[in-house]
Amino acid sequence: MEENLSAFLTEKEKIISDELVQKVKSLSIPSRLKDSMLYSIKAGGKRLRPLLMIASCESFHGTYQQVLSVSLALEMVHTYSLIHDDLPAMDDDHYRRGQPTNHRVFDEATAILAGDALLTYSFEAITDDPQLTNEQKVYIIKRLAKASGPKGMVAGQSLDMAAENREITLTELEEIHDLKTGELLTFALEIGAYIGGASIKQIAEIRKYAYYVGLIFQVQDDILDVSGDPEKIGKPIGSDESNMKSTYPKLLGLDGAIKKKEEYVDLAEAALIKADVKTNILKDFVQYLSLRDA
Repeated sequence: MEENLSAFLTEKEKIISDELVQKVKSLSIPSRLKDSMLYSIKAGGKRLRPLLMIASCESFHGTYQQVLSVSLALEMVHTYSLIHDDLPAMDDDHYRRGQPTNHRVFDEATAILAGDALLTYSFEAITDDPQLTNEQKVYIIKRLAKASGPKGMVAGQSLDMAAENREITLTELEEIHDLKTGELLTFALEIGAYIGGASIKQIAEIRKYAYYVGLIFQVQDDILDVSGDPEKIGKPIGSDESNMKSTYPKLLGLDGAIKKKEEYVDLAEAALIKADVKTNILKDFVQYLSLRDA
């Protein structure tokens, strides 16, 4: 990983995590609900979506402070989706990031409510940001609702569940991951560019970049589920196979999945060149996501 990206990830991840914990801690809400929300917030993770938003904003001469509240809101939405994804009615996972899942530590009802709380509070956090204009707030909230709702992540989760126990095509698999994973990544990069001052043409190219970044992330996830280190990824490998999920290695074989990922890398980097980005941070992110081991 490039030294600049490594320093960026270390510095900004700490800022995001500290601010996120503080924001939830400051809420005057029932203690068990707060504890459940904080449990999943403190579980950590890569903070990929807020980091990409900040990287995108800074690539167009903005600052991380300009997108901090929105990036925290986005991480709340992502955390809610993980809490719900792990539930018995969904993936029925026992571990997340090396720790017992939320519903196993608290209970199923509390976990559902914690997810609901994080989702709805995310929109309040955006409206409370004094740096954003009313026009920006409306646009950002509309884009976040679309990216996370029935036309975005929720649609992808629905298609993903419907694809279990049956064969699907590569096109169908790409659609699932574009919706389930890619929409929030696209939101992160688009809004970062938007607040950072990118032109309409540049934002269009960043959206293309984001589409392929989402697919790169998912292919590597699928590869790690087959050949990753359980200690590093925080859960047993083979969970996709045991849940009868369609994955890139299952569809294309492990070598085919790696080749397809390399195609996505080339397409992401091509879109970045057209976006005329002056820094290397988003290019470094492509390699980081493609080669990550956790």
